[in-house]
Amino acid sequence: MKADKIYRIAFHNRGDIYELHAREVHQSAMYAFVEVEGIIFGERSSVVVDPSEERLKSEFAGVKRTYIPLQAVIRIDEVEREGANKITASGDSDKVTPFPLPNPPGGTQPDSN
Repeated sequence: MKADKIYRIAFHNRGDIYELHAREVHQSAMYAFVEVEGIIFGERSSVVVDPSEERLKSEFAGVKRTYIPLQAVIRIDEVEREGANKITASGDSDKVTPFPLPNPPGGTQPDSN
């Protein structure tokens, strides 16, 4: 029996770094977006509650699939088991280099004069 794949997706959102776990990740039909389906939220039975995971749970409540801009994605990993979803402040922005944006098709180049 084939085990289900689980992916960990890290991406920039509103100045923070989001880390989600999901069952499916693929290229979207919308240009320059990654489609993420089946976001996994672990049912923890502990007394300690992680506020960032609770914030993610409320933000993605009722979401069947989400589309993440390709430029916002930091990395996508296939992992053996789910972990905690979290939000971290991107105060270390000098350690993460964003992917360069391409010039739009038919766009004009800035003057070099």
